[in-house]
Amino acid sequence: MNLPKKSLIIALLLTVTATALAQTFKYETVANDPIGARIYTLDNGLKIYLSRNTEKPRIQTYIAVRTGSRNDPHETTGLAHYLEHLMFKGTTHFGTSNLKAEQPLLDSIEHRFEVYRTIKDPAARKAYYQQIDSISQLAAKYNIPNEYDKMMSAIGSEGSNAYTSNDVTCYEENIPSNEIDTWAKVQGDRFQNMVIRGFHTELEAVYEEYNINMASDGTKTYTAFLKKLCPSHPYGTQSTIGTQEHLKNPSITNIKNYFHKYYEPNNIAICMSGDLDYDKTVATINKYFGSWKGYGAIDVPQYAPQPVFTTPQDTTVIGQESERLMMGWRFDRGNTLQGDTLDIINNMLWNGNAGLFDLDLIQKMKIQDVRTYFEPMHDYSFYLIMAMPKEGQTLDNVRHLILNDIDKLKKGDFDEKLIKAVMNNYKRHYYEQLDHNDFRADAFVNAFINEIDWRQQVNKIARMEKITKSDIVAFANRYFTDGYACVFKIQGNDTTLKKVEKPHITPIPTNNDKHSEFLEAVVSAKPTPIQPSFVDFKKDLTASTTGKGLPIVYKQNTDNDLFTLSFRIPFGAESNPLISYAAGYLNYLGTSKMTAEEIKQQFYELACDYYISEDVDETTITLTGLNSNMPQALRLLNDLMMNAKPDKDAYTKYLGQIMKSRADSKSDQDENFNRLESYAVYGSYNPMRSIPSEETLKNTDSQSLLDLIKSLPNYKQTVLYYGPSTLNDVSALIGKTVKTPKHFAPMPAAKPFKRETTDKKEVLLAPYDAPNIYMVQYFNEQHPFSISRLPIVALFNQYFGSGMNAIVFQELREARGLAYSAGARYYTPTKLSDSEHFMTFIICQSDKMMDCITEFNSLLNNTPEREAGFNLAKQSLQKSLASARTTKFAVLERYMEAKKLGIDVDTRKIVYDALPSMQLSDVIKFAKENIADKTYKYVILGKEENLDMKSLQKIAPITKLSTEDIFGY
Repeated sequence: MNLPKKSLIIALLLTVTATALAQTFKYETVANDPIGARIYTLDNGLKIYLSRNTEKPRIQTYIAVRTGSRNDPHETTGLAHYLEHLMFKGTTHFGTSNLKAEQPLLDSIEHRFEVYRTIKDPAARKAYYQQIDSISQLAAKYNIPNEYDKMMSAIGSEGSNAYTSNDVTCYEENIPSNEIDTWAKVQGDRFQNMVIRGFHTELEAVYEEYNINMASDGTKTYTAFLKKLCPSHPYGTQSTIGTQEHLKNPSITNIKNYFHKYYEPNNIAICMSGDLDYDKTVATINKYFGSWKGYGAIDVPQYAPQPVFTTPQDTTVIGQESERLMMGWRFDRGNTLQGDTLDIINNMLWNGNAGLFDLDLIQKMKIQDVRTYFEPMHDYSFYLIMAMPKEGQTLDNVRHLILNDIDKLKKGDFDEKLIKAVMNNYKRHYYEQLDHNDFRADAFVNAFINEIDWRQQVNKIARMEKITKSDIVAFANRYFTDGYACVFKIQGNDTTLKKVEKPHITPIPTNNDKHSEFLEAVVSAKPTPIQPSFVDFKKDLTASTTGKGLPIVYKQNTDNDLFTLSFRIPFGAESNPLISYAAGYLNYLGTSKMTAEEIKQQFYELACDYYISEDVDETTITLTGLNSNMPQALRLLNDLMMNAKPDKDAYTKYLGQIMKSRADSKSDQDENFNRLESYAVYGSYNPMRSIPSEETLKNTDSQSLLDLIKSLPNYKQTVLYYGPSTLNDVSALIGKTVKTPKHFAPMPAAKPFKRETTDKKEVLLAPYDAPNIYMVQYFNEQHPFSISRLPIVALFNQYFGSGMNAIVFQELREARGLAYSAGARYYTPTKLSDSEHFMTFIICQSDKMMDCITEFNSLLNNTPEREAGFNLAKQSLQKSLASARTTKFAVLERYMEAKKLGIDVDTRKIVYDALPSMQLSDVIKFAKENIADKTYKYVILGKEENLDMKSLQKIAPITKLSTEDIFGY
């Protein structure tokens, strides 16, 4: 368009003026930063860490507050964690239908909790709590639970969550890249205008979390470890979950004071990585956070230096889980350069392959297992070693063996090549993780919380590469002294445990017919949509055949020198459950040319790993690492598989490890529940029970196990490769390295595991002594796979049981405070021979079991019809699918998944294309036909004495299963 001269001058002036008015934001960068981080600081002190990664149109966001249980007031420990929960309850703008009417009631609840804390008499406390409950019911008339979750669902966010630790409280969302503005709008309001509502029902969820933690021996062990090394510092004197007494006497006033003290802009960092535009993103964040006024410096409590120990600080904890040892040393703050050396030492001692512990303790089976961790924290850092004894071995002997290897480190009794190998593998894993936005954003959180200059972070590998053997030895001698802490975790009955009893809580209304104007604006926002991209199996990969006749599925990696090579053999435990035991035995063997230790060392020096795993219907051999070393690694693996030498002593020790592991599993709550669930779904012949007996393994010739491994290349298998090599080069390498027969062996016969039909109501009960129960309701009427049902199943799951905005979570946790964790899912088959099935899941206190069953059955038989909730579920699913991307090796895996179902299309596309025409009536119809009034199995893991057995018997006949029944041994 041609403009008159005068108009042109005016247009130019307007452009210049607009440019001058546009705000620019200064930022810091570091040269040679592999993630191109930009670090901004707004005028109010708010930090913003940004990294651009365009692989997927999504962004990982963390909002990190530099405060945690370290700063909890001594009289109300657990406060930082409880505040984290309350941050999901709304603000002055959302979560309420009438703030003016609600606020006096909230003020009254706050005041009454302050009085409640002073009452000691149990009867008086109970009576007074009824007043709190009554007023809470009045306030709940205005409360609109889950509006935050609804807004996050509306924008297609995934992984809505938060966590609290010693030094940090962090809020997580993974959002589509076109939803930054709406996300920032919600978060800006949330952090500036938080309102504490729904207090007593959320307190019940915290009680549940406390009871779960109380049953965890790992939590008790770690708490005891920190207490020994930090006897007068909050790291050691107060846990993140808080004490029982403080949880029973909460203070809304203290929480508010804490919020206003620490939730200030100059104490917070917004950390984001993904498909973002730097300038637009920081401008958007400034739009919603820039006017937030801070109050100057944060007065953080300071503590005297912790004592320097010269002798071991031993302690013992008791619990029913397997015996273990935790020992470790305290180091300086997490932002010191000690971390460079400790990261190297950590990998020198244990790296899963060729560390000192790996070769001396695990490979030689001197102990059951060992793991190491370096944990940098704000005030101090900790180096931890976790170890488990063999059968009959004392924990003190385990400690002795560990200290012997620490002495080797201090004496320099290790090959200098180990340091170089550590660095090669460290770099490999580092660059592998850079693909993941959560890794990048989490690195930002760590830098902010521990006050690590980003330049220091970027240059970490360069500094580590300069560390020499003499540096390692000097460091070890200086810091790995006798002044360590050691926790002996022994088996027994912990008589000190007492669960937090539930107060009576009247369910609050969900008020699903109400919504705030703020929510309406978020839901109706129309950002430029993201166009979906699904896998096209004809374009995104190449399906071919190697020169030796093996099917190969190929995709080229054009980004780096990393590869994954996988051989998929179509039979597994249903045909021969010994394959996994043969693979485990192989780990301890060498060949005529190399010892087992030398093989481990060579793989590690090549920066490559191998895995042989067995599923019920598939055995997989996988090799990963640096593609430049793939030929050597494949030759090494093939030589081991073909030429491993049996070792009778190693086999005897290996069997001992297996039997100890089996015994330990019986003491673990999650493992007990997994076994019970498998029994309920499949019956006594199930994947977790049908394992070789001890007698069978003892009578098995170890050579026959090696022959089993040696026979695997004789079967027709599919090769999957993702890496920089060409298809022809990969095919040639396999043909030259792996011996392929002229005629493939017939596949061995299989006895499939079949999910049972639930043709009658029954209760399956297995014992486990814990303050909570695990429970599922299982239903299966053998509905076969149907590609046409995929869309309705996906939408039903989103609406009914998946996530915090779903019906199940709203009703069982938000409205009634019945559980810490609750969900439900309708499963579609992963292969044609499978059937559809449905399961609920809940973890709750034993005395809430019947309440949970009653409410779950009400939801199953009369699924609520909530149009607004349906629209949000549909919108969330559409946005999640549109912004999802399948990349790299996952493309090949999706292809294999489709083949198992007999289809040649990405199932996500089927769901996405069908969503626009689907209605709430379709979901309700699906629920009525597929989950309502069905014959369920009630599957419960818990202590019978704590359960309402009479009420259970009214539901269905009870079958009591022993621990031996569900484990099969």
